[in-house]
Amino acid sequence: MKNLLLPLLLSLALAACTEQKPTEKTAKGDVSAGRTIAERTCKGCHGLDGGGAAPGIPHLAAQREAYLLASIKEYKDGTRTHAALKDMTANMSDAEVRSVVAFYASLPPVTKPAAADVQHSSPYQEGKVLAAPCGKCHGEDGNSKTPGTPTLAGQQPHYLVMAIEEYHQGDRKAATMGSMAKNLSKMDLEKLALYYATQTPAQRTPPTVGDPAIGEPATAMCGGCHGARGVSTDGATPTLAGQDAKYLINSMMAYKKGRKNWGMQRYIAGLSDKDIENIAAYYSVQKAAPADVVPATIKELVDKCNRCHDAESNPAMVAPKMNGQDRDYLVMSLRAYRDGKRHSTMMHNMSFAYSNAMIEGVASWYASQPPDKR
Repeated sequence: MKNLLLPLLLSLALAACTEQKPTEKTAKGDVSAGRTIAERTCKGCHGLDGGGAAPGIPHLAAQREAYLLASIKEYKDGTRTHAALKDMTANMSDAEVRSVVAFYASLPPVTKPAAADVQHSSPYQEGKVLAAPCGKCHGEDGNSKTPGTPTLAGQQPHYLVMAIEEYHQGDRKAATMGSMAKNLSKMDLEKLALYYATQTPAQRTPPTVGDPAIGEPATAMCGGCHGARGVSTDGATPTLAGQDAKYLINSMMAYKKGRKNWGMQRYIAGLSDKDIENIAAYYSVQKAAPADVVPATIKELVDKCNRCHDAESNPAMVAPKMNGQDRDYLVMSLRAYRDGKRHSTMMHNMSFAYSNAMIEGVASWYASQPPDKR
């Protein structure tokens, strides 16, 4: 992840945004006829009050007509996948679609109890608190001064979460790490990793073992995954630049002795111990940078989302209103965009590196807000 990535992500339009331009006004549907259709086909999930009947089902009441029309079209076309909705909408005429949309859009907003788990703080701040016990070994800001102990500052966050889980599972051997952070949830680990990803790696002096100049040409194969000069641009692949040389040597030797990773085992097998020392020396003196920038508070993230989703400033937008929406639905929608399971090139590109912690924080904030009036 580049430093530019998170600011771009923070401006994303959360949940069910489409890429369509604001549409021209269509003929208004018949609200009375729409109620009849809703009574027959929609109320089991969305009720006659437009409120989702269970977690994960969106509220439709007072939603923008343009967005509801666009959503039903996507279900009919199959660009949004939901077997029941595809079947239900397949035989609806354009007039019926406009009418049921007009009915739900005409309803007053659904008022639901505010979410009890709203998070208005930044996952970064929560991660900083969670990182405190790690400072004894890895340094207060993630810059380790102990030979053999990895620097965490600037490390790719998805990789760091994966590495901690591998220690917990016994795939990596280290008695201390096997017990550290054992009781943290996956969400907590993401916050911890986000904190370290934003820290600036310190520049290291040349190590006493290995020759950086000799090691440089031997890293040609490594750069395909770990980036030029060891600065990774992939959230799941570690940055090697600025890392402790002894730790890098120990890691490469572990692959040589059987640590599981087909690609690493295959490459390391052809290296001599001296090659490994030289490669470690080269990477240890390369200049690294934070994998992410310090994220804003949840409220600041939401303010940026509202550039598209705010009901007052963008009444003609196809993007949906968000305030008061079902929290679980928002979480599922953004995860689907991020993971490529819901079609929108724009939304996927903007959200593909978003952690679950960030998604849930923003979804909780929107769910806790009073719904927008028509």
